[in-house]
Amino acid sequence: MIKQYTIIAARLWYITAPSRETIREGDFFSITDTKGVLVMKMTNEQYGEYVKKKSPPSPMLGNLFRAFLIGGIICCVGQSISDAGKALGLDSKTAGTAASISLIFLGAFLTGIGIYDDIAKFAGAGTLVPITGFANSVVSPALEFKSEGFVTGMAAKMFAIAGPVIVFGVSASVIYGLILILFGVS
Repeated sequence: MIKQYTIIAARLWYITAPSRETIREGDFFSITDTKGVLVMKMTNEQYGEYVKKKSPPSPMLGNLFRAFLIGGIICCVGQSISDAGKALGLDSKTAGTAASISLIFLGAFLTGIGIYDDIAKFAGAGTLVPITGFANSVVSPALEFKSEGFVTGMAAKMFAIAGPVIVFGVSASVIYGLILILFGVS
């Protein structure tokens, strides 16, 4: 069997392990004190067993239900805003734009006052998929780094999470547009 060697700095081990007594030398670990480094020697199967023991079970069905529920509620709010816009005399395209802008504002506002994070902890991926998740991914880093200054903190870090999404979205739309132009697809 091929042995898998993992080296963990002693500082990291002391942060994650409650005490050195939790290490059972001989089972999975071989302790060496050279330069303050803990060396773990285990096979892939032993490592898989170790991870299963240390990982908490995932309540997948509950997570799926909460994500579906909260994501659905967010989408229903957006549809209600769109329907209200149509009832006020807006055409479908303008009402959809108003709904998108309203959801972005609500996501940013709820992030700013700290409520969106609590909703995201409860709903998980249900808050990431709608457009409100995009607003949260822009506002959260801006709030986190505002103490570092307007330019070097907030403005520089604002798109740390959402920036790649914007870049790849714009790039994909340019490529799709070029394909449509070149091949005359209408």
